[in-house]
Amino acid sequence: MHILKNISLWVLIIGYTFAGINHFWHPGGYISIIPHYIPYPVLMNMLAGIFEVLFALMLVWPRTRPWAVYGIILMLAAFLPVHIDMALNAPLKLGNLNVTPLGAWLRVALQPVLILWVWWHAKA
Repeated sequence: MHILKNISLWVLIIGYTFAGINHFWHPGGYISIIPHYIPYPVLMNMLAGIFEVLFALMLVWPRTRPWAVYGIILMLAAFLPVHIDMALNAPLKLGNLNVTPLGAWLRVALQPVLILWVWWHAKA
């Protein structure tokens, strides 16, 4: 189980690092899905990218890992309205990606799974 948990942790670290960087590589796709009622979409996208990278790096060290876990969980909860809005407005196109209603609702359903996965790493 220890090996599986270490692999899982590194998948999270790498995944959140690349996800965060992607907010800067391809900001248009993220900005376009931010609901109109959320102010400053460019700033919100930048903050999401910064915090995803920051929390990913904090996952590396056991001492900062619990804070990273809580931060990621809060982020996933904060992103839920964006994913629900996406699902309500699907089908839509994000760059080269076609988002179907089914795909968008599956993404919403994935949020609790991601939260539980990250929570697994709250304690060493």
